[in-house]
Amino acid sequence: MGKRHPLVLFMAGFGYAILYIPILIMIIYSFNSSKLVTVWAGWSTKWYGELLQNGQLVDAAWISLKVGFWSATIGIIFGTMIGYALARFRRFRGKLLLNGMATAPIVMPEVVTGLSLLLLFISLENLIGWPAGRGLTTIIIAHATFAMAFVAVVVQGRLSDFDVSIEEAAHDLGARQPYIFFAITLPVIMPAIIAGWLLAFTLSFDDLVIASFVSGPGSSTLPIVIFSKVRLGVTPEINALATIIVAVVAIGVIAANWLALKNENAQKQNNK
Repeated sequence: MGKRHPLVLFMAGFGYAILYIPILIMIIYSFNSSKLVTVWAGWSTKWYGELLQNGQLVDAAWISLKVGFWSATIGIIFGTMIGYALARFRRFRGKLLLNGMATAPIVMPEVVTGLSLLLLFISLENLIGWPAGRGLTTIIIAHATFAMAFVAVVVQGRLSDFDVSIEEAAHDLGARQPYIFFAITLPVIMPAIIAGWLLAFTLSFDDLVIASFVSGPGSSTLPIVIFSKVRLGVTPEINALATIIVAVVAIGVIAANWLALKNENAQKQNNK
């Protein structure tokens, strides 16, 4: 490999510094013994204990985990069907409209999405009595609505490179649907489905705007609670919570990279 230009190294270092120095400062101040986050008073882990005793934050985190799991799971089911249809049926009347409708939630402002879903839930409640108010169910439906759009794009992109002749060969040998899908297609697109689920879960766990429109009393997610607390000033407990989230994400990224590297080495050994 050729020698890197100093300007390229400087730009890369500057970009990483902008991304990670603020996170590093937040992590350091999560161990600050002072109640004032801007005044350093020595090292302490007491705020992590205070965080575990904060029932509001713990309940909000549990709600966000449940919402993220169910919305990502529902989004995977419908998003996979949309992506499969768009990839397999290449030419049909109305495909451009369907494709635009499937990807619209990605580019739609969250304020518009949240307001439209709120009006939908109010109309349904007036017409059929369901959903009765806003709560966990409405948040899951709202998050699954935009999650399936991201899943559809990921699955469609994976299927665009899929060799259809494999399915055709299985069909010539006597296999029929849905066996072909579950035995051949699904294992091939499974990495894309897993990636779509993780993306949908992350987007749901991080969402603030849409959840603010469709949530009700007793169903505040973690971003809503954090935002309400930050408006009154950042507390050391928030720094501790953010540090825990960063640690969990870092462990997940390291584990995923390790597994990918392990699989790559295994494939290289098999090819020899």
